[in-house]
Parts: sequence; structure tokens; C-alpha cells
Amino acid sequence: MFGRRRKILARGPRVYIFSPSRDCADDFLAFTTANADFHQPWVYPATDAGTFRGYLERLEEGRAQGFVVARIADDTILGVINVNDIIRGGFASASLGYYGHAAYAGRGYMAEGLSLVLDQAFDEIGLHRIEANVQPGNANSIALIARLGFRKEGFSPRFLQINGIWRDHERWAILLEEWRAKALASGDHVSRVV
Repeated sequence: MFGRRRKILARGPRVYIFSPSRDCADDFLAFTTANADFHQPWVYPATDAGTFRGYLERLEEGRAQGFVVARIADDTILGVINVNDIIRGGFASASLGYYGHAAYAGRGYMAEGLSLVLDQAFDEIGLHRIEANVQPGNANSIALIARLGFRKEGFSPRFLQINGIWRDHERWAILLEEWRAKALASGDHVSRVV
């Protein structure tokens, strides 16, 4: 299985997460190009070698950390989750970006993967607050973060430029304490670090 060659960061019952690298470029680009219609107009991830290199360079700068979600059964890439704009110190905060695989939407894979990433963000990166800014029309994305315990904090008009257009976003967030309380209450997203 290809997953054995990936540096697995954490594993859940059905998915594992790993850091994107040049070694996974072909699989990553096959995933993003096959799902371009599903991702747009919400997000425009790397779909060619040049933009993928740019994505990796952005991660190497250290203010963002990327995670790829893959299915344990067959190593299929199910999604990508980025912890962006990491600010350490007294703020200890970051913003979240993510996109999934159309064929596997609604099956809970991204919720499991995002749970693993949140464990990493709070425990390994040392964050206290994670914000997710979601376009109001993106019902699937809002349902995902609401399911994981994010709470809506507000609305930001023309908040983020995506594909050259300033777009409105709902602002959702979760704190370390809220995430730990949800983990204790539900017990359904305890990661196993590999």
C-alpha cells in the first residue's frame, strides 16, 4: 500500500493524515483536478505542478501547515486541510481551510480527518483558537465545522479574495477548551498519533 511510504501523522478508524510533499504530487494533483468543479467557487487549490510547488513553498515558510486526508482501506486522497496564518505567542491562533473529494462527500471522512487535524493543531502546534471562514452558500462546509463543535461568531462582508472576487464569509471558531470538552463528551474523535 502507498500509505506505508507516506509519513503518517495520525490515524483514526477510517482515515489517516500526512503532510503534503513532492512525493505525493501526482496523487494530489489527480485529486484536485478531478474535483475542480466540486471545489469551485469556494476554493481554487493547486491543479498543476507549478501551483503545487508554490503551495509546498508556502507551507515551508512556516506560517501554515498542510495535511492530506487519506482512506486507510486504499490510500485514496479524500481531502486537504490547511492550518493557515499561524500566529504563536499570546494569540496562539490560526485559520482553517479545507476541501474534499466529491465522490466521498457526506460519508464522514472529512469530519474524521478534520478531527485528527484539530488534535494536531491544538496539541502539536500549540494553538488556542482556530477560526474557519466559510462562504454563506457553502452548506456542506458549514455543516462539517458545526458538526465538530465550531460556533458561529459573525459575518464578514467581502472578507477574502478568491479567484479575483472579494467574497463574504461567515466566521466560525473553536477554542482548545471547547475542543477538549467535545472530545471528552463524544469520544468519537480521539486520534492515534503514529
